[in-house]
Amino acid sequence: MTDWGLIDPGAADATGTDDDAVLAAMVDVERALLRAWGSVLDEFLGPQADRLDVAALDREALRDGVARDAVPVVALVPVLRAQLEGAGLTADRLHLGATSQDIVDTALMLVSRDALAAARGSLVESGRTLAVLADAERQSPRIARSLARHAEASTLGVLAAGWLDGVGSAIAAIDSAVFPVQFGGAVGTGTAADATAGRAGAADEVRGELAGRLGLTDPGRAWHTERTPVLAIAAVAATVVAALGRIAGDVILLSREELGEVQLSGGGGSSAMPHKRNPVDAVAITAAAVEAPALLQVVASAAIAGDERSAGRWHAEWTSLRRLARLTRSASASASHLAAGLEFERDRAVAILADARPAGERPDRDVLAAASDRIVDHAVARFTALAEGGTRP
Repeated sequence: MTDWGLIDPGAADATGTDDDAVLAAMVDVERALLRAWGSVLDEFLGPQADRLDVAALDREALRDGVARDAVPVVALVPVLRAQLEGAGLTADRLHLGATSQDIVDTALMLVSRDALAAARGSLVESGRTLAVLADAERQSPRIARSLARHAEASTLGVLAAGWLDGVGSAIAAIDSAVFPVQFGGAVGTGTAADATAGRAGAADEVRGELAGRLGLTDPGRAWHTERTPVLAIAAVAATVVAALGRIAGDVILLSREELGEVQLSGGGGSSAMPHKRNPVDAVAITAAAVEAPALLQVVASAAIAGDERSAGRWHAEWTSLRRLARLTRSASASASHLAAGLEFERDRAVAILADARPAGERPDRDVLAAASDRIVDHAVARFTALAEGGTRP
């Protein structure tokens, strides 16, 4: 029996990050590597690339191979070669010049890239909703809170603008991410590729072709035990989840019955209290935000890799990076759903503000109005620029 999400609300969306997705990505890498070699050697390897069939692979045999070899590629390559030979095709170019780490690292780059791209789409949806909300509520007064206590007057629009700034920063973090291809051969020197082509620098040619075919970045090097590229992606994922966790925390607090400044549509039920409607999207985001830092720590610990391939540290990285990608995609989707069902209770916010003390710390209404306009306008403009692919500080 495999995990299927029974007790995993923080990562409910496993699309593109489950074992089948990683396996498909590894086969995509082998397929692209064949085509890359075809270009470098001026050989027609399209039939071999097209013949590789991920659906026909024996998952149980591959799982046994991981238990035996500590990496999935050792068992995968012979099966893929058998597919080619069974179709009467030569298999000598399959996996040529590559090592297991080239395939696994590149596959996880593909999985991470696609998960973060999906997360970005959800973040843009959330931001558009929050931008409308911030604009509509820019002059709706509320009491701001500092260190869990009443501070001074602000507006609901400023609150929404703060959330929007977090979404914008999450988008900026994703846009900064770089997803490099990995290709270095047995110990990162690329000698097998150079020897096959009969010229120095062939490994660089293959790596460039491979990167282009997969839509990844060519880093100009192998990075087998230089793990900062993975750590950078993990940090991006954790940044996104943290930004959304802040929003979820505010929503959980402000939607409490005793506050009621925020109202949420729908909600989850309770097994013991039928009257309850729980803030399930915010709960799921919070669960992801609590888990993500520990996963980032694992990736950071694994980055102190040694030798030409790390024993154990590299292996620990796989599930943590994939989990971070999954949490990012799931939390971003939950945030989009949360924002779509969120409303402010203006009257309740005004009533809480009226009871807040001391009254002397309330700024002049005109000053507050001008400040709120400035903050909302800046947040909306910044988000719009980021959502459209531009940059803004």
